[in-house]
Amino acid sequence: MTSDSKLIQMLNLRNYRLRSKLIITYLLLTVVPISLLGYISYSQYTKSIEGQVGEYIPKILDQANENIDKQMEELTYAPELLYNSSQVLSILRKDSYPTRSEFLNDRFTMNSYLSSTYFTEKNSLLGVFVWTKQRLFSSTTVSYTGFEKEPDWGGGDGMILQHETDLRFKGKPPFFLIVKPIQDFENRRTIGTIMLAVRLTFIESVLMSIKDQDEAEIWIMNRQGRVIYHTDPEQIGTVENMSAFPLANGSFRSYKNGERMLVSVSESERMGWITVHRIPFKYLTEQAEMVKDFVIGIFIAIVLATIIISVFMAWSVSRPIYKLSRLMRTVENGNFQVDLNIQSKDEIGILARSFNSMVSRIRELVQLNYHIEIRQKQAELYALQSQINPHFMYNTLETISMAVEEDEKETVVEMVTLLGKMLRFSLSNKNRIVTMDREVEHIRNYLLIQKYRFEQRLHFTIDSDIELQHYYSPKFILQPIIENCIKHGLETRKGLNISVEVFKVQGIRPQTEDITIIIRDNGAGIDHETLKMIHRLLRSDPIAKRDSGYGLINVHARIAMLFGVEYGLAVESEPVEGTEIVIRIPAITDLQTVEKYERIEDESYRG
Repeated sequence: MTSDSKLIQMLNLRNYRLRSKLIITYLLLTVVPISLLGYISYSQYTKSIEGQVGEYIPKILDQANENIDKQMEELTYAPELLYNSSQVLSILRKDSYPTRSEFLNDRFTMNSYLSSTYFTEKNSLLGVFVWTKQRLFSSTTVSYTGFEKEPDWGGGDGMILQHETDLRFKGKPPFFLIVKPIQDFENRRTIGTIMLAVRLTFIESVLMSIKDQDEAEIWIMNRQGRVIYHTDPEQIGTVENMSAFPLANGSFRSYKNGERMLVSVSESERMGWITVHRIPFKYLTEQAEMVKDFVIGIFIAIVLATIIISVFMAWSVSRPIYKLSRLMRTVENGNFQVDLNIQSKDEIGILARSFNSMVSRIRELVQLNYHIEIRQKQAELYALQSQINPHFMYNTLETISMAVEEDEKETVVEMVTLLGKMLRFSLSNKNRIVTMDREVEHIRNYLLIQKYRFEQRLHFTIDSDIELQHYYSPKFILQPIIENCIKHGLETRKGLNISVEVFKVQGIRPQTEDITIIIRDNGAGIDHETLKMIHRLLRSDPIAKRDSGYGLINVHARIAMLFGVEYGLAVESEPVEGTEIVIRIPAITDLQTVEKYERIEDESYRG
């Protein structure tokens, strides 16, 4: 069976039990609508949050860009302060120094002016550098390395990012350089370059006001994707893939390492910088997640309540039907003593009353058929008791005739005596349960007659560890079995040994004793197929009509009908090795019990 056909079979509700169908129906009518409602509400809520944040963050970024632009504008005017000092301009106009002391004096003057002019508590400058004619004047707030020669910045106003220069400050603070040429307006020439090293703290102070969650990332990059500032300092100087930013202003969805992100961007009009805010969706929807968890809790509670209610409802509806189904299986197994007690007046109550009526009618018919079968079995038994196998009689008379011809008077007398005892026992139908010594004596007489016939080919032993005259047995339960032993045993063997053992064992029923009779022979045995058929017949209904042709089956049926199905015959055999038959009956020692079992047979016969 393919996987598709198995799936179709699983989805086919007709294959489920009624209780399962009812539970599934209740759950589908409650859980599915609630699930859809919760899912749709959550989706709409998260989309609403995404839309609000997607509109709100770019506006905040626009405001941040305006603040950064203002501060950058102030920083770009800072180099103009040099023109306020004629002494500084005169120093910058000098082409050379005749003595080193004069240079050192000018450097001191220049550095002092830079320090007093540019460094205040509010600005974010790390240092001021003035290059003129390969001479460097500088003033910094922390020590630095590099900057041994004037960088090639291309002339004009501009900006040098940190990765574009070898200048490094102690502590490695992130920075960038604002570059502006110094003009000598009187002589109309460029006399130097001023470079302001600006710490990125002013950008950080602006952007941190909008970074309300630690999980958000904010950075500023130029149009080429070069990161100027990043909340993660390790990312400063790296290059972003600009193709991942379809918008210059606004918000869009993106993915990072498989995680969904909301990205908002805003481009500065003055600087051309792009400010980016990126945050995972799950942090935007934290409140929605709390609501979702609460709703899921309520949903689980509703589902559990629905399951309990659906199970109860399904149980109350299906319980009478299951009870009916169970009783129907009981009836199917042959037990008609059942009654479906359902008092309701609905369809199930009508069905229960119809079922009870049907079972009552079947019980009457079965009882009628049972009595017919019993009468048939009684007739078979009486016919068996009233006759001796004609072949046995013929063979016995022939043996007696041969003994007469040979003038074996003692043999003739013995055989005639034995045959008379057998006929007297067979024709006495008054008692159907006799003492065990009489049943065993009957078999001994039978075997002695057969011994005269077959002489040395037949040997037998009969042993017992109990006093047989004190116990009772159904009549004629041993002769059919012994006949089978001789008939089939001497067909293929020159000699046959038969042993009969009678002993007492612990009873099958509590506080009782049983009698076990074991009959063994070393004959041809029974082939496996025939033995299987015999076992099947022994396990089947003992009252049913036996048409097997096996005498031992009829013996088993009689014992089972008389004492119960736990009593009867057991047969074991191996081809060539022989056969063992075990007969088990209850130990009957008193006449009252004998009369009870005889009344059972009489009532069955009269029924």
